[in-house]
Parts: sequence; C-alpha cells; structure tokens
Amino acid sequence: MASGWFYLSCLLLGSLGSMCILFTIYWMQYWRGGFAWNGSIYMFNWHPVLMVAGMVVFYGGASLVYRLPQSWVGPKLPWKLLHAALHLMAFILTVVGLVAVFTFHNHGKIANLYSLHSWLGITAVFLFACQWCLGFAVFLLPWASMWLRSLLKPIHVFFGAAILSLSIASVISGINEKLFFSLKNTTRPYNSLPSEAVFANSTGMLVVAFGLLVLYILLASSWKRPEPGILTDRQLLLQPRPGSRPFPVTYMPVTGRQPYESW
Repeated sequence: MASGWFYLSCLLLGSLGSMCILFTIYWMQYWRGGFAWNGSIYMFNWHPVLMVAGMVVFYGGASLVYRLPQSWVGPKLPWKLLHAALHLMAFILTVVGLVAVFTFHNHGKIANLYSLHSWLGITAVFLFACQWCLGFAVFLLPWASMWLRSLLKPIHVFFGAAILSLSIASVISGINEKLFFSLKNTTRPYNSLPSEAVFANSTGMLVVAFGLLVLYILLASSWKRPEPGILTDRQLLLQPRPGSRPFPVTYMPVTGRQPYESW
C-alpha cells in the first residue's frame, strides 16, 4: 500500500511539474508577446520559464531520486550520478534564466538586484551552487570517509529543502512583481483582477502545490532510503521471485573500507 501511494504521489508530482512549466510558457507567450534572445522584453520572458523549470521542477524532481524504491537495492553509484546530473541540468537552466534577465536589464539600463524577489532568487542560486559542489566533492567522489559523509548528510538534506523553499518564495514574489509592473492603470490594473492576473496567480498556486508535495515526500519517514541491512516492505516487493536471477549483494569487508554500494 505504501508503495502504491508513493507512485501515485509521483504521478501527481509529474503532472503538477509539467503544468507549472506549461502554464508559465503560455503566460509569457499569450499575454507577454512570446520569446526572443535580443535584449528586449521578449528575452526577459525566458527568465520565468527557465527559473520555474530549473529551480523548482527539475530541482524538486532531482531531490527525490533516493525516494525511488529501485534505488534501495543494488549499487548506489548510478543513482548518485542521476541525482547529480539532474541537479546539474537544473543549474544550467537556472544560469541561462539569469543571463536572460541580466541581459534584459543591462540592455534597458534597469537596475539589478534591488527587489526582495531578486535577493531571494540570487540567494537560492548561490546556495544551490555551493550545495552541488559540496555534494559532488563529498558524496559522489569516493575519497570522503563514512564519518564525514554521516556528519554532512543532515546538513545536505536540510539545505536541499531550504533551497527549494527559497526558490518557491522567489517564484511567487516574481510572479507578483511581474503583475504589478505589467498591469497598470494604462491597461487593466492588477486589483481589478483581469484574466492574466487570474492565470498568473493560478500558476503560482501550482508552483506552491508542487513544492509542498516535494517537501512532503522528502520528509515522509516511510519513504526514506533505509539504513544498510534494514529491509522494508517496498524493498521486499523488489526482491526477485523464486527461480529468477537474484540481485547482486555487496558485503562489507572487515577492513573498514567502503563497499561499492556505499559510494
């Protein structure tokens, strides 16, 4: 039953994440004139799309790699590589999104990093860069001791959730800021709640729902990767049937060195 709820949550998460990106694209295309890469306002339109895709959807999905039951058996290294690759993809999308907004601001002689939205966003990106580099150096490369990894793992998990929370706050404040700038008295003001405001607010609520579901899956104790040697009901479901080829088993040598599975 726990496994069924997990996959149902993943299905819902994938649907919400896709809707977050598609809604943002539609908003920028239908109401804000589309996309370009020439320093104009249409170049800015890449910024919300890429930040939602990178810092929220891809980042949230990458954070849940170790919640997949398939990652609980067999070597851990392939899942570490997937975890790092998805986060790297999220970071690349984020950097391109930042290039879009900074280029637009510089082209239009608009000040950078003056709003609370920009402070939240740049803080999230800075922490993301530090988090990825630390994770790559300590958890992916095999040089670090088990003591060091055990010490840093809770910090790594905490900042993973903190960065996602900052990203969501940045997206929400960015949507609000964009609507305040765009919907002025020369068109239909924001407080009259035109259709663009309704759609953008709904997009923000989708982002919040996606983030909350990611945090719930991350914090649910029954869905966390168990400690070595502890078999859960979902791991039992992944065990081979009688007569089939068994999963490879990695044994801990007495020498104290780490087995391949712990990399």
